[in-house]
Amino acid sequence: MQRSTSRDIWLRLVTAVAALLIAGQVHAIGTARFVDTEGKAGVALVQAGRAAPIVVGTDDYPGVLRAARDLQRDIGSVTGKTPQWQVDRPAASGDVIIVGTLGHHAVIDRLAQQGKIDTRALAGQWEGFVIQAVADPMPGVQRALVIAGSDKRGTIYGIYTLSEQIGVSPWYWWADVPIVHHRSLSVPLDTRIMEKPTVQYRGLFLNDEAPVLTNWAKERFGGFNHKFYEKLFELMLRMRANYLWPAMWYSSFYDDDKENGKLADMMGIVMGTSHHEPMMRAQQEWKRYGKGPWDYHRNGEILRDFWAQGLRNTRDYEKVITMAMRGDGDEPMSEDANVDLLQQIVRDQRAIIKKELGQEPEKVPQLWALYKEVQDYYEKGMRVPDDMLLLWCDDNWGNIRRLPTAEERKRSGGADVYYHFDYVGGPRSYKWLNVTQIAKVWEQMNLANEYGANRLWVVNVGDLKPMEVPTEFFMTYAWNPQAWPAERLPEYLRAWAAREFGAAHAEDIASIVDKYTRYNARRHPEQLEPETYSLTNYDEAERVVADYNALADEAVRVGRTLPANMRDAYFQLVEYPVRASANALDMYVSTGLNRLYARQGRVTTNDMAARVRQLFQRDADLANKYQREISGGKWNHMMSQTRFGYTNWDQPYRDVMPAVSELRVPAPGQLAAPNGIHPSDQMGVAVQGDAIAWPVFPIRQLVLPPLDVFEKQPRYLELFNRSAQPFDYAITTSHPWIRLSHKAGRVSKDQRIVVDVDWSAVPSGTTVASLTISGPAKAQVEVNVPVHKPADLAPGTARGHVETQGVVAIEAEHYTRALAPSGRQWLRIPGYGRTLSGMTTLPVAADALKVVDGMRLEYEVNLFTAGELKVQAVLGPTLKFQPGEGFRYAISIDDDAPQVVNVHADGSERHWSKIVSDGVAQFVTTHRVARPGRHTVKFWALDPGLVLQRLVIDAGGLRPSYLGPQESPYYPVSGSPAAQSAPN
Repeated sequence: MQRSTSRDIWLRLVTAVAALLIAGQVHAIGTARFVDTEGKAGVALVQAGRAAPIVVGTDDYPGVLRAARDLQRDIGSVTGKTPQWQVDRPAASGDVIIVGTLGHHAVIDRLAQQGKIDTRALAGQWEGFVIQAVADPMPGVQRALVIAGSDKRGTIYGIYTLSEQIGVSPWYWWADVPIVHHRSLSVPLDTRIMEKPTVQYRGLFLNDEAPVLTNWAKERFGGFNHKFYEKLFELMLRMRANYLWPAMWYSSFYDDDKENGKLADMMGIVMGTSHHEPMMRAQQEWKRYGKGPWDYHRNGEILRDFWAQGLRNTRDYEKVITMAMRGDGDEPMSEDANVDLLQQIVRDQRAIIKKELGQEPEKVPQLWALYKEVQDYYEKGMRVPDDMLLLWCDDNWGNIRRLPTAEERKRSGGADVYYHFDYVGGPRSYKWLNVTQIAKVWEQMNLANEYGANRLWVVNVGDLKPMEVPTEFFMTYAWNPQAWPAERLPEYLRAWAAREFGAAHAEDIASIVDKYTRYNARRHPEQLEPETYSLTNYDEAERVVADYNALADEAVRVGRTLPANMRDAYFQLVEYPVRASANALDMYVSTGLNRLYARQGRVTTNDMAARVRQLFQRDADLANKYQREISGGKWNHMMSQTRFGYTNWDQPYRDVMPAVSELRVPAPGQLAAPNGIHPSDQMGVAVQGDAIAWPVFPIRQLVLPPLDVFEKQPRYLELFNRSAQPFDYAITTSHPWIRLSHKAGRVSKDQRIVVDVDWSAVPSGTTVASLTISGPAKAQVEVNVPVHKPADLAPGTARGHVETQGVVAIEAEHYTRALAPSGRQWLRIPGYGRTLSGMTTLPVAADALKVVDGMRLEYEVNLFTAGELKVQAVLGPTLKFQPGEGFRYAISIDDDAPQVVNVHADGSERHWSKIVSDGVAQFVTTHRVARPGRHTVKFWALDPGLVLQRLVIDAGGLRPSYLGPQESPYYPVSGSPAAQSAPN
């Protein structure tokens, strides 16, 4: 067995600290910083008022020359000094920047032949580049910074890498990120950077783009024309993307503007069409020019001619051709479609490729998208030629459905992944805001990479904005997955924030983005309901709203400290999504409280209704600021996506405020029944954790949640008014060690009374104290106050997690011991999931294990209850991405026989809808313990790919809630990770 040692943890700590220090210095993501802005020696890009000229080659690609012009402009924007443009060789002495593609720039080829730049590992690579500082490269030139690419895009990526390094964000136009200004720029002479991508095709899909992106593009550019796409293509190249499925709901890339295809090919973008648009033809083209049904059995000749024209239109352009066929409009094929017919369609399409392009089909990149029901065709035996790419897909909710087996990885065409940050469909569409955690993207795409599905990755980004953060992370990770192991994920957000807004605020901004994406991933805003979060149990609704509103306040605070020229970008990338999401959550929870208060008869029912209306209006105000006020109205329409009022999976036609209740409050003098309420019923009492308020019939005892010495958290009750007339109250206690925030007073609307104890005076054992509340017209009610201070266990002697309120809640990373057989290890994924992090196993593509192999986490817990209990395991919603019965874990308490759980035993759509909506899959096992005291819970990972988020032991006290109880009091055991956070 392997255990984490003190040295391991120390090394992780050192790595984390070093990463933090580095993150505060970088101005780029991914590539180590090589540009100096302090005037140090090296190749002087700009110094003493002189900018080094940019030397390009006459024979280089137009796309390379265009990107070099961008570099010229970028240097001018950063320094105020625009480099001269020189062709083929330097025209003056001094330092120069030489930019070009191997075989297309005579100077670069000569430097390579002379050994002054090392391109041996570069030649023949896909999209590789080298950036090298060279002394005395040629007569009359003292120093040169050489950017050489193995091919067109390799050179372009090298160019934009330098642009990012000098202070130009890829999002300078698309998010108005201000350009950082420097007086001098230099590159040390020992600089040599060489990079090439891991994933060959790295793309995005503009989809579900109406009404938002469509209306914006129409107003800004006149539609999805070459003016629009030039901006998009430049952004893609600056992010090192190379592949696009264009907007297609109401548009056709090649048909709407004949310049679109030419521009893509010139700039270096590989074009494709979406998973249901075969042979380079858009769905809209069939609607415009198609004849007869979209049915190959009945209309094959017309369809073959239609597809052939798609290849003629794109004959000279770089592309990946989508193959096969789905039903018209992103629907399944007809019921009589069969595997034989689909295989014949592919054969006919490949014959068209050979005829129209004059190449053998295996030489032309093609993909078959195994989307939705198409994967079922594959599982039933449909096959395509091995040279075709197999595009495996997620479930539209960020969970990959299938990855290639060891045998399938032998296919020459390779495997790909289609992923989603946006979706229109069940269980409910999500299109408004970013709901994607980069930790989740990492976990899923790491699976894809390790299982060999890494030739093409394409992600549905919806309207592109506001998916900026996950979109760039997706492309960055696709370029070099090895550069971003799980432990570096926090560093990524810090580096991103430092690049966009400066190192001084990077830590705060990274934390804000990490938290808001976690909060949104818990439940997409479109799926929120008034009682999504429990209004009573564990203070859940109040707590999550308070957390989100505090985050929104923090976002506003940080924004106010930024320079004025950063605030528009900050509002788009950080402040708006945080404030709008927090506002939406607050509105729905306030609606739930309004309805609860109405049932309880509180006069504040109407106040809460007014608050809901206020929050509904605030949403419109925030959207108006985004669309009309910032950036001079540049982003009009960008936040026009409807988000409130869903009744099924499809978006509502207009935003609809959730329905609220209004209460008719009895006026003074109208209290006595039957005209109003009895004076003694004017006072209402509600205790923490209970939706039913006093007075209620039949009579029931009011009981506060227990005060526990291990939690040392106060409890509360609320006195509220049921009329418009104030009342007086007084509270007495049964024991002198009970502390109250208020012992008497007057209530106009409501009053929260905080109840605590002096723990030094509380006797050992379990005590039931009480409060007596007196109100108007001799109204009186008693509230029990259970107090738990066990004699045989105290906070100073406890180890592990301690049961409180009949529950032990455990965050997965807070294990006592992690054990693994040789060649395996446990991995913490920071920022993963709904509450803290996730624990998974490596290697992710390893074989399944047995219980005896011992791949387990152990958690020491302290129970005050014997007998039957239940253990709830909360895991990520991992799908069965390999053939077989399903993925399994095992669990036991102490030395009992482990119970094996197949997390994929329920394959129903209902189960899938629940786990993707909740963002977790939860499973419950039943156990028995013979005695109270310390016990060990053991969790075995039998199959790779599972991610454990938390465990919850129900010892009889678990109450319904969305997230479950907060983590129980935790006292790390000596030797556990939390106890070894630093060396002695």
